[in-house]
Parts: sequence; structure tokens; C-alpha cells
Amino acid sequence: MNSPKPRFFIYLPIAFAAILVAGMMLGSLMNNNQPAGKSLLPLGNNNYSKVDDILDYIVRNYVDTVNKSELETDAIRHMLEDLDPHSSYITAAEFHEVNDPLMGSFEGIGISFRIEKDSITVINTIPGGPSEKVGLMAGDRIVRIDDSLVAGTGITNNVAIKKLKGKKGTKVKVSIFRRGIPNLIDFTITRDVIPTFSLDVAYMVEDGIGYIKLNKFSATTYDEFDRAAKRLNKEGMTKLILDLRGNPGGFLNTAIDIADEFLPGGKLIVYTEGKSRPRSFAFATKKGRLQTEDLVVLIDEGSASASEIIAGAVQDNDRGTIIGRRSFGKGLVQEQMEFPDGSALRLTIARYYTPTGRCIQKPYEKENFEDYVTEAYHRYTNGELQSPDSITFNDSLKYTTPGGKTVYGGGGIMPDIYVPLITDTLHTFYNVLANRGLIFQFAFNYTDAHRKQLNAFKDFESFNKGFRMTDEEYGELVSFAKDKGIESTAEKISVSKQKIKILFKAYIGRNVLEEKGFYPIYHQIDTTFKHAVYELEQM
Repeated sequence: MNSPKPRFFIYLPIAFAAILVAGMMLGSLMNNNQPAGKSLLPLGNNNYSKVDDILDYIVRNYVDTVNKSELETDAIRHMLEDLDPHSSYITAAEFHEVNDPLMGSFEGIGISFRIEKDSITVINTIPGGPSEKVGLMAGDRIVRIDDSLVAGTGITNNVAIKKLKGKKGTKVKVSIFRRGIPNLIDFTITRDVIPTFSLDVAYMVEDGIGYIKLNKFSATTYDEFDRAAKRLNKEGMTKLILDLRGNPGGFLNTAIDIADEFLPGGKLIVYTEGKSRPRSFAFATKKGRLQTEDLVVLIDEGSASASEIIAGAVQDNDRGTIIGRRSFGKGLVQEQMEFPDGSALRLTIARYYTPTGRCIQKPYEKENFEDYVTEAYHRYTNGELQSPDSITFNDSLKYTTPGGKTVYGGGGIMPDIYVPLITDTLHTFYNVLANRGLIFQFAFNYTDAHRKQLNAFKDFESFNKGFRMTDEEYGELVSFAKDKGIESTAEKISVSKQKIKILFKAYIGRNVLEEKGFYPIYHQIDTTFKHAVYELEQM
């Protein structure tokens, strides 16, 4: 495509980079039931270690005082830099931040929040969690935590999380500002185990077509998926859209368990092999409950690791249709080794291969892992996200599925049906506002000002039927954008009106009902999703 790119698309690579950094941290882990504080691999014997001697020599004899722990961390990380982009060292301080998302729970007070106008603003409380039990509400601003002022101090998300998270049974005191109440309200919250969910939403799109979206592959993902699939089957699902877009991966075994649901017994799902790890095969069993449902899997440049295992198993077994854009391209498997001090090492110990024998790991240069992480940006600049024409395939990495379809290794899963990133010039006003987060911001402010009315909606059906953005409110959004420096012509503002109203309603739905209030509305303007529905309707 030779047409010039609109300026608002300069924001897209930032979003891609955020997705890929998350993928770098998650990876495909070989084992998911490792006891905390124990080493997965033997620590070795007592043979002479030059590294230990050098560290001890520096600590004893260096001209200035040095921190041995910091030296060890630097030495380990420099060693790993010569390996691959996914082998990583996790300090004790980082351990829970990195591992908790994969374990399905964490210990804290049970809220989702965002930093808004230099204040910690509660978006939602976890149902049944400690914050909801004491009376915290969506919209509350946390002003103090344990008598320390946190509002108006420039607090960051990471600092807020560290202050609010803590061991089960410990207490934290928060003082909050609530709209309509003149004085601060104090709460003492006893921290507890808070579940985290990897399934964003599962619902019936129309008669016969179900939709499930997974955001990662954690220790609880299979159970979440299984419950959702059973419910949708009871509601008449005979066709399924499995959305893995932006899913950076997680546990290898979880991906195998979910792929097993779709494939007949005996079909190969994936195999792994490494220098010190003999080839290990994972085959489908006969237990799969979704073997006869028509299947579409959605992927994009943020789909990595375990997401690619499922997409590869489905594609290579001619089991379903893959729709979207080329996936990330992570075909390396990590194993986690934990140390007595609470730190851990994730080491790449094998590659995984799809049923046809292809490794989808994309190339990486040891000298510059940064290019590996930002490769999605280069896909954007070279036009791949708008058209597949710029993608080149290596014939030496060509494979054929049992049904005769040609697939390639060496750089992600290429979808069966390619859907470009929309770069239309018709809805330029929508594109600018959406990519700069102004529709999101306006919806957040609207929710804050109308929380009492919005809380009357107890389910999606009542919200979808009873809420809409009025023309007057749309005009207020246009004025809000103008105040932020975004102006446009009356024609462009009018053309984008309906699309903006849909996204605004979706954001309000998320603020009120979480993801189940967002996706069924957003899908009205989701091109890839619409392709999936169309394909299933033709089956």
C-alpha cells in the first residue's frame, strides 16, 4: 500500500510494544505446579566455580564497598544476554509481580484501579473480595494509605500496587474521597487471596455461535474455559470463535489441555525438543467436548507462545480456520528454577514444534534483543499490518497439512484468512480520538459523574437496551476533544458519529459491568470479529 499513513497511527506501535513486553515476561512454561522455594533443576555439585571466586574476591578486596547481591544479579543477567530473548532472571522483589498473573490469584485488597488526575481511582471492586466487604465502591478516590498521603503526589501504578498488595491476613488502612460526601471515609481492609481471571468474556453472539476470549494461559485457564464452553453448549452453541488476539501465552500444559478439547483422540497437538530434553509429544485424548463444533481462532501480532500452540494445532490438523494477522513467533519453552532467597531463573530448555513439524520461532540476533521485541513496529512500518504482500516466506520452511494446505515455519502462525489493521481515511475523527484515548477518557469522566444512574443497570441486557449516547453528549465529546487540541471538519465529525458512539457505550459498559459489558458492544465495530462470524455463518 503506497498511500500515506495518517498521523494518528504513530500511537499504534506503542500499544504493540506494550503487548510484546508482556509476552516476553510470560512465555511458555513447561511445568505449572512447581512448589515455591524449591529448585526445579539440581543446583549442581561442589566443583570449582571461577564466578564465585571472582565475586568473593571483589567483595573482600575492592577499593569501595559493593553489594554482593547486586553484583550477582548483574552477572546472571549479563550471562543470559548471550542466550535468547526469553531466558530471564527474576529477583525476589520481582517474583510475585511476574509469577502471580500465571498462578490465578494474588494476595491483596481486591480492587481494579487506575491513576486518574493524580489519584488512585477505584474502577471496580472484586465481588466478594475484602474491599467490597468493607464498603469500598467504584469511583472512590484513595487519598491515604496507612496514613501516608498518596493523592496528588505523583504516585505510579507500581507503587500503588506495592502499597495495597500484601500477605493474606494483614491489614491496610485507606482513607477515601467519595463524591457527595464532604469528609474522607476511613476503611481498614484485611487482605485476602484474590482470584484473577484469564477468561475475559464468553457469550452467545447469535443462534449457534459462541465466543470465548482468553487473555493469558494461567493455572486456572482450563477450568475457566471448560466452564464457559459447557455453559455455551447448553445455550445452543454449535460453532465457536476462540479469540486469542493479544494473548501473550503462559503455561504450555494449559494450552495442550485446551487444544485437546477440539481434536479427536490420537491427533498430535505439539512436541518439544531440546539439547538436553528428548523429544516429547502431546497427543489429544478422547475426552474433547468440542470436537464437532465449527471453529474459528482469532490471532494477531500480540498472540504468542501458548496462543500459537493452539493456533498451530488447529491449523496443522485442518481442524478450524485461523483469522487475523501473523502471530508473534515465539517457539521457545522455558523452565523455572527457584532459589532459596526467593529469586528464580527462567531458562529456555527446548523448542516446540507444531504437528506438521514446524518451529514458529522468529529469528533473533543475540547482539540486539531490542529489535526482537520491537519487531511488531517494523511490521507496521513495512506495511505488513495493512497487507500480507510484504511478508516473505522461506521455501525451506514450507510444510503441508494432511488436508493439503501449505503452512510455513520460522516466524509465527500465518492466518488462513488475513484481516488488515484498519487504516481507513473515512473515519479519521474516530481514529484520532480512539488512538489518543480520548473516547476512553471521556467515558471514564462520564461514568464518574453518572455513577448512580449507571449502577441501576444490573446486567448486560438492561444496559444494552437502556443506555445510549445522546447527540447532546456526542457534542460534549467533540468539545472535550477540541479542548485537547483535536479539531476536525463538520463532515468528518458527522461520519464518525455512530462508530464513536458505539465505542463510548462499550467503555461505559466495561466501567459498569466489566468485560461482559464491553465486548458484545465493541464487536459491532470489530472487523476481525465480523469476518469470523461471516465465516461461521457460511459453514
